[in-house]
Amino acid sequence: MNIASVIVDVPAKQTDKTFDYKIPEKYKDVIKPGTRVIVPFGPRKIQGFVRDLKGESSFSKLRAIIEPLDLTPVLNEELLQLGDWLTEHTLSYKISSYQAMLPAALKAKYEKKIVLAKGTEITDLSGNLIELFRENREIKWEDAVTKGLVQQLQKEAASGRVDVVYQVKDRVRKKLLKHVSPAIDPDQLKETRDKLPPQASGQQSVLDFFLEHPDPVEQRLILSTLGISQGSIQSLVKKGILKIEELEVYRDPYSEREFERKFALDLTNEQEKAISPILSAIEKDLHEVFLLYGVTGSGKTEIYLQSIQEVLRKGKEAIVLVPEISLTPQMVTRFKERFGDLVAVMHSGLSAGEKYDEWRKIQRKEVKVVVGARSAIFAPFENIGIIIIDEEHETSYKQEENPRYHARDVAIQRAKTYACPVVLGSATPSLESFARAQKERYTLLSLPKRMNNQALPTVEIVDMREELRTGNRSMFSVKLFEKIKDRLEKKEQTVLFLNKRGHSSFVMCRDCGYVMNCPHCDITLTYHRYNEQMKCHYCGYEDRVPTICPECNSEHIRYFGTGTQKVEEELLKLIPEARIIRMDVDTTGRKGSHEKLLTAFQEGQADILLGTQMIAKGLDFPNITLVGVLSADTMLNLPDFRSSEKTFQLLTQVSGRAGRHKLPGEVVIQTYTPEHYSVELAGTQDYDRFYQQEMLIRKVHQYPPFYYLSLVTVSHEELMKVVSVTEKIAKFISSRLTNEAVVLGPVASPIPRINDRYRYQCLIKYKKEPELKNALKTILDHYQQETGTGALQISVDLNPYILM
Repeated sequence: MNIASVIVDVPAKQTDKTFDYKIPEKYKDVIKPGTRVIVPFGPRKIQGFVRDLKGESSFSKLRAIIEPLDLTPVLNEELLQLGDWLTEHTLSYKISSYQAMLPAALKAKYEKKIVLAKGTEITDLSGNLIELFRENREIKWEDAVTKGLVQQLQKEAASGRVDVVYQVKDRVRKKLLKHVSPAIDPDQLKETRDKLPPQASGQQSVLDFFLEHPDPVEQRLILSTLGISQGSIQSLVKKGILKIEELEVYRDPYSEREFERKFALDLTNEQEKAISPILSAIEKDLHEVFLLYGVTGSGKTEIYLQSIQEVLRKGKEAIVLVPEISLTPQMVTRFKERFGDLVAVMHSGLSAGEKYDEWRKIQRKEVKVVVGARSAIFAPFENIGIIIIDEEHETSYKQEENPRYHARDVAIQRAKTYACPVVLGSATPSLESFARAQKERYTLLSLPKRMNNQALPTVEIVDMREELRTGNRSMFSVKLFEKIKDRLEKKEQTVLFLNKRGHSSFVMCRDCGYVMNCPHCDITLTYHRYNEQMKCHYCGYEDRVPTICPECNSEHIRYFGTGTQKVEEELLKLIPEARIIRMDVDTTGRKGSHEKLLTAFQEGQADILLGTQMIAKGLDFPNITLVGVLSADTMLNLPDFRSSEKTFQLLTQVSGRAGRHKLPGEVVIQTYTPEHYSVELAGTQDYDRFYQQEMLIRKVHQYPPFYYLSLVTVSHEELMKVVSVTEKIAKFISSRLTNEAVVLGPVASPIPRINDRYRYQCLIKYKKEPELKNALKTILDHYQQETGTGALQISVDLNPYILM
């Protein structure tokens, strides 16, 4: 097999196929499917992925691969096939699909080195490699290539004696720290120790230490533990008794924390009933999709943990996805306490280096469980025994740029390959999943009660229109305010939830009605109090706050709407003694701040936790007995057919934070539309009735789960160009579809302009349209020349979650 079929790193229609390259003799054993290589492409050198190897090509003149970028493939055979499926499923290019599966560190400019693995001595290496590593424990990849040693190094890599490291410029480096270890055997060490003069006490204590702990130890740790100077170590190094070397340490985001080992809890009868079909599927290696539908606080996490335990017992691996915002330290802790160092964690709060290190732990089979957000679904495991998606209804499982995949679909596809179960868990499943469970395409498992039969919190819905009529202009209803004061007296905690960030929604003139808009987007600017700025949350434009109206020069220009900062101010005016922690994008921007704020709240350093969406999920604090939702309507007014569903889910999730332990919980929901079914039914936590009601509406209006949707969005700086292109696209699509399908549009998008680009869209509703994918692909290919220059942009989403 001396020819490699390579997918090159050029995302375009013409290059979305494999190109054949000759494999130079010296790389014959190195290059395998899934390896990244550098190839000549036209006049330049670019990166590519080897897709297959073959013995002959239909082209007579082939160029040769310049060099491999990996000693071991970064994508295994299953992930390569998944890439093909993803390309087909999301209408993206193959190269984009492969890139999506890898950590950022493998996508940047890199400098490559080969490093001796931990615990490898130079003398362990074969022949001429000893010379190469004598000066230094790491060498540059280029040196290995020029000296023709790649094949030899590959054998060493296979036996674990050397590692390839990508030192990515400005992105990621392997973390190396100075370690000290004995350079002579223990008997000689003891002899040296006995010969030291009494005044060399520092050197004595170092040698005593190494007689007990012969392994390499971080230099700074020795200095601080023994309280000695660096001079003592240096003089022993000079005498050849100790040696100093730089060794790799993983960047472990959780290294500061000690995790206490915990064991499985006894399951309730309900949990036993729910877990047994999952355990049976694990036992029999069956692919089955389970929908674990359990009220908030019913003990879903324990079911996940015990199912994983069973999978590990069989020697297999587990992937657990959690929504980004509920990847709280609390969630991570529960997995780390149960499975210790077998857990890798991947989420956006980690630095590129930490992510790369976690990915390498998985690739090197050092861990068995991955807990992470959406992209963790591509963890390079090779023996998956279960995939769990917690809060499966969360929209963050859908990627909004190419490839536009949904993690649930990828999970089911991978689980088919490995013949293993998928568990989707939620207190408020998405309508699509619940409908599939009703049709028995998924197996429904229910947990209708909370753990230890704790009552669900009592919910009161307050009509804010009535409050206004009685003259209460505050953002707190009388009921909520009294309950907050009552909790303060009882030393219990309150969570206040607001579905926005910033101070006030917008600035408006009371005389002429002028509202301050973004000059580049058709959307109002949001007022941020902490730096007295008006900000656009779409393009990032900023402006200062006007003191007089630019239109009519009136001084009556005021802030409208409510944001978290404003709520905090008003609370402190009314209850100055309250200790408040505010959690929103502004206060949790810095790494680790999320965790610090939650820990402070857990330790009782505050009475009230005030926040946006990020506090709605995953929190489990025993002292929270009151949850207040300040305005339940913010989502209901969005132009999105899922707005009722999202409102119901959010209100139910937030309510679920109250009374999870011994103390009973109460919830107050403030709203201007108390009669809306999603608010009313969230009050009684009645998902089944909500499902019935919402399904009727979806059926009448031809929306999922009764119909599939596809959305085509076109954007350009010239309005007429956008309109004409979108009209042509809509006509072309209509001509290729049956009469069953509905094509809506072209119409302006709900936000008609972002960043000086006009946006139009058409929406396709359909049941079975075999021609649709081909038609959409034809459109993308047809306009590719123009989209390549960036002037025209066309995006196709085969399963849109955001219609804005």
